[in-house]
Amino acid sequence: MELQSSFQAAIRFAGERHGDQKMPSSNASYLVHLASVAMEVIFAAPQSTDFDLEFAVPVALLHDVIEDTPTTLEEVRGHFSEPVAEAVLALTKNELLPANEQIPDSLKRIKNLQKEVWAVKLADRISNMQKPPSSWPTEKRKEYQQVARLILKELQGGNPYLEDRLALLIEKYQEFI
Repeated sequence: MELQSSFQAAIRFAGERHGDQKMPSSNASYLVHLASVAMEVIFAAPQSTDFDLEFAVPVALLHDVIEDTPTTLEEVRGHFSEPVAEAVLALTKNELLPANEQIPDSLKRIKNLQKEVWAVKLADRISNMQKPPSSWPTEKRKEYQQVARLILKELQGGNPYLEDRLALLIEKYQEFI
């Protein structure tokens, strides 16, 4: 499937599944976040060797569909491919684990997959490193920045272009603390 068709299929599926979901502390559609993650991946591809954009873009657009909606792994597998479904599952936090183990567990699963999945996780955190909601206390902002540092450390070597972008945003995030 050509990249544009793959993008359209994935964003439509994500849009239907995420429905009226909004970005945190915003009236913007959650699709803004998903498109932002896909955009980061698209910009990273020319800076990366042997980057499978036709795989990475649907993963970027679908990365939250299991975690944030009632969508199942089987539904993702049925509409897309097994590798895309596997990647989306790795990017999904296991909510059966204690909160402090969820990100490390997801990172461990991501590291067992293609570098494009690493790139999607880096792009996701890049997209999320915007100004935090005003309701977040300082401690939560510090924890969020620390988790970004963990993601950067654990996925080191996966995509230098996105790693550099995330490192800059982690430092810039200090202004919100």
